[in-house]
Amino acid sequence: MSELQAEHAPAAVAPPRRPGPAAFLGAQLREPYVQLFASQLLTGGVAFVANILMVRALAPAHRGEVALMLQVVYLSTQFMLLGTERSFVANYHEATPGAAVRAYGKLLIVPCAAGLLLAAGFEILAPDHYNPGLLVIGLIAAYTLVEVAGLATRSIAIAAGRVRDFLICRVVEAFLLLGLLVVLYLANTTTPAMWIVAYLIAGMLPTAVYIVLWLRGPSASLQDHNKAVRREGLSLFPAAISNMAMLRSDRLALPALASTSALGIYTAVATMTELLAWPVRAYADAKLGKWRKEHNNGGLPTRPILLAVALYCLVVAPIAAGGLYLFIVPVFGHEYSDAKAVVVPLVAAAGLYAISRVTLGLLIAKGRGSLVSAAEITGFVVSFAAYLLLIPPFGILGAAYGSLIGYGSCLLFALVTNQVTGDRE
Repeated sequence: MSELQAEHAPAAVAPPRRPGPAAFLGAQLREPYVQLFASQLLTGGVAFVANILMVRALAPAHRGEVALMLQVVYLSTQFMLLGTERSFVANYHEATPGAAVRAYGKLLIVPCAAGLLLAAGFEILAPDHYNPGLLVIGLIAAYTLVEVAGLATRSIAIAAGRVRDFLICRVVEAFLLLGLLVVLYLANTTTPAMWIVAYLIAGMLPTAVYIVLWLRGPSASLQDHNKAVRREGLSLFPAAISNMAMLRSDRLALPALASTSALGIYTAVATMTELLAWPVRAYADAKLGKWRKEHNNGGLPTRPILLAVALYCLVVAPIAAGGLYLFIVPVFGHEYSDAKAVVVPLVAAAGLYAISRVTLGLLIAKGRGSLVSAAEITGFVVSFAAYLLLIPPFGILGAAYGSLIGYGSCLLFALVTNQVTGDRE
């Protein structure tokens, strides 16, 4: 090659550098599903510590009252949201945070107003035997509104691509809640309502701050999709409410059929066993889009996915059961020694519930939403019937086996329908 040719020859292009481990890890941590999973793990960790603080500070009957109020709040929240969480994300993708806040606010005005009217009507009309008083009803109503706002901000953050804001909000809420609960514990507070106040304050302050910040930010004009959100939300509402009822009806049935003391003992274990299913549920949520794409391409590997999740449950469940069994009395105290009896059935129930989350996720990927609702409804009906039959003679053990039967029924329905839909396609 001549000097002239060498002078004008194109420079060699270096191959693109692969990102190092630190850069790759940083990119993964910025993924929205990882941040959502982190917020879920944080919530679970806070629930774990809060459970320990409450069972050490409160008698089983008072711990049961706190658990009952929280269950009422969680169920009421679903009725006010009316299944709009996922449909809002689908219809307001890439909306600005301010516009999304205003849109969701319009959706929530009527349900929240109706909920407050029902709470006021219950306080006025309910017989004294069933009326817990204005303070308790007011706290439940206020905390329900805070929970509704918190779940709405989760959907808004996903739709607007601001999941990092949501994670920061949850971190602030977690530290604030733990601080307040530690103060109540050190002060030997035995009034159940005061523990609900801690949840109310911790949830309200950071959520309100981010709503204000989002509203003050830039807000582009946005086409109104609220009718579509409401319509799709109502179609998903049976699955949402049935799942919530299936998970929480044991906490509602125990005080009615046994006692609040039994609920306090039962909840000490049930709160922790629920955590076993959370990683699997987050995995199913994160993989849903990929599974839908693979299904559309005719290559969704259902059996390997289910076998992997089942293997996870088979490995983790015995370890969790053994650790929890040894953990109860040293941490919770001798008052909770009866809770040992429900460890094995509740851990097994959590394993079945975890597998059902992936199985139902596969059904959603196949576009079988109606079957998802049918599976959730089946699980709720069977579990509730089991509670009515088993709790009066067996107490907390009846509630634990009722959960095992109900979650197993939901999983069985989902597995059969997955097999049927797979065969047809």
